[in-house]
Amino acid sequence: MTATAASARPRRRRNLTPWGMLAPGIVLFTLFMAAPIVYTVFLSFQKEVVKGLGLGSGARSRQFAGLENYVASLTSPEFLASVGRVLVYGLILVPTMLGLALLFALLLDARRTGAKGFSRVSIFLPYAVPAVISSLLWGFLYLPAVSPFYWIFEQFGWDVPSLLSPGLVIFAIANIGLWGGVGFNMIVMYTSLKAVPQEIYEAARIDGASEVQIAWRIKVPIIMPALIMTALFSMIATLQVFAEPTTLRPLTNSLSTTWSPLMLVYRDAFTRDDIYSAAATSVIIAAATFALSFLFLRVVQRRAFGQED
Repeated sequence: MTATAASARPRRRRNLTPWGMLAPGIVLFTLFMAAPIVYTVFLSFQKEVVKGLGLGSGARSRQFAGLENYVASLTSPEFLASVGRVLVYGLILVPTMLGLALLFALLLDARRTGAKGFSRVSIFLPYAVPAVISSLLWGFLYLPAVSPFYWIFEQFGWDVPSLLSPGLVIFAIANIGLWGGVGFNMIVMYTSLKAVPQEIYEAARIDGASEVQIAWRIKVPIIMPALIMTALFSMIATLQVFAEPTTLRPLTNSLSTTWSPLMLVYRDAFTRDDIYSAAATSVIIAAATFALSFLFLRVVQRRAFGQED
């Protein structure tokens, strides 16, 4: 065996070592992410054809449907109504959640703020509660018959409408998302603030800048990439809202089975047994999420990543 062949063997081993370490992740991603996505896209172009009464082994068959499922989903009044509700929900939730998260992050980063450790844990703790549990907790607080808040209102003679009524239920759902999401976004922003050199703030104070001016003119622009990232994640989570309205639905008649797009997908797939229409709607939601994220980043990328140029 020549010296060249002997030296090539360790080189091949070094080249294969990274792939060996990545192999478990690649296999898991392929089995549980890539393969289901491909199969969902495949199902979205299929339909079930029933012959006669649909009885017998050959009475039901799968056929190619083209864009039929997509057209049906995009023209469905239920789907369009659910998209409208989610957009309103996002307009209520996202600005409020990011505004409160930024406010808390700036307050925790201020010099005169005390009990920072306790405050961080208190604000972040609701994020650790699963969405189903938090929805159940808030759901019972919304019910006038068992809620301590409504009992207090009655003692004062206040006639407060139920938050589970048709006109207010969207605010009730947004409050659950707000309660659970502020802490995570606050931690992201606060971490970005702690990475900023303190010399910048000291120089601004020497120049006579107040704490409010430092926060608005220095801190906020510097952590703009973190703000944009949290905004993007919040928008994606808003489009995928499912657990909160699904958990609250047994407590009120104001929530239908198609209140959000994902609830519509769940109903079609597991109640109506129409997996082909559900697959098409799922692909539409995924494409809309990707398009919205891409457009959002295209609009703000210069602002977000200008510091890296």
